[in-house]
Amino acid sequence: MSEKNREGKRTARERLAEEREKQKAAEKRRRALIVGASVVGVLGLAAVIGVVAANAGKDDGGGASGPVVAPSGANGENSLALPVGAAGARSTLTVWEDFRCPACKSFEDAYRSTIHELTDAGLLKVEYRLVTLIDGNMGGSGSRKAANAAACAQNAGRFPAYHDVLYQNQPPETDDAFSRNSRLIDLAKKVDGLDTETFRTCVRNGTHDAWVAKSNEAFQKGGYGGTPSVFLNGTNIYADQSMTPAKLKQMVEKNAQG
Repeated sequence: MSEKNREGKRTARERLAEEREKQKAAEKRRRALIVGASVVGVLGLAAVIGVVAANAGKDDGGGASGPVVAPSGANGENSLALPVGAAGARSTLTVWEDFRCPACKSFEDAYRSTIHELTDAGLLKVEYRLVTLIDGNMGGSGSRKAANAAACAQNAGRFPAYHDVLYQNQPPETDDAFSRNSRLIDLAKKVDGLDTETFRTCVRNGTHDAWVAKSNEAFQKGGYGGTPSVFLNGTNIYADQSMTPAKLKQMVEKNAQG
């Protein structure tokens, strides 16, 4: 292995480690807020905890009501997973992601090419599950609206490409740019064949907002620690500090051999 390749892998691991530390720090701050509320008395504490619990991982709620409309091709329990890759692949990567999540972007930037290589080769199936955690933590609706737009792209058979475009153009965590339909529609121009009236209408109408809310509810009930949460055949690989794109590829290729 060349020194350049070793440095690239080390840098990817360092970025992911930094994002994990940021998420841990954010969780500590959230817990400190709850504990600090004890000074206002038992009733005040109960009220604060109730508010935090009610809003954790949720957005502002606008447009998330109405019928649950799953995008075309969604599968799994309650049709909440967006599949990419060969259905018969012996390895399944389950990825819980939030399009506003910086750690998710770091994961995608590090693993994108490897995941594409494995799915294109028919060795890996990926199940993407969309979350609105940052909307709840930071305020806004960009996580929900970006997830709805991604579901609209799924209807057009363009989800993988649009998914990548969203992460490649992710705004800073505190900038709720994805809450603007115009921005989501503008980014669709980067994907061949996606910028159609059907897609634009789907985005503007929030056609899949309730489906996104259902997916986020499943994430909350699942007790996952944060985003991204990544599982290979049910095993949490994001928690594995030694994980690299090369190691993931090796694991998938070995499983394909039986």
